[in-house]
Amino acid sequence: MAITQAVCTSFKQELLVGTHNFTASSGDTFKIALYTSSASLGASTTAFSTSNEVSDSGTYSSGGGSLTSVTPTTSGTTAICDFADISFTSATITARGALIYNSSQSNKAVAVLDFGGDKTSTSGTFTIQFPTADASNAILRLA
Repeated sequence: MAITQAVCTSFKQELLVGTHNFTASSGDTFKIALYTSSASLGASTTAFSTSNEVSDSGTYSSGGGSLTSVTPTTSGTTAICDFADISFTSATITARGALIYNSSQSNKAVAVLDFGGDKTSTSGTFTIQFPTADASNAILRLA
């Protein structure tokens, strides 16, 4: 089993047919779910699954949390999309990675995040901090 960071292949095709709407005020609902090191996630992931998702704890429950989308923009010649950081409080969690998915569109997968190792919180706050929203770092970039 492995978690490999990637923008999901199915998501790339779904962008071309207009499946996903990232507009902050009127777009789809995007969520992020956390997974253990036993999960198998990568470019071929097509949808959210509860298989090897971390257990409910504190404010984290199955399916994860809703992301606050920042309306897509451009940085130079690159289109970018960002999300606000998200935290799960009073939680005991050990996660190796995460899946961003579109809960408005049959839980279709968007991107897999590999944390590079287990990250933990013990009766505390588990925070996912998204990178700077620019052409080199934004979580979703179309160059």
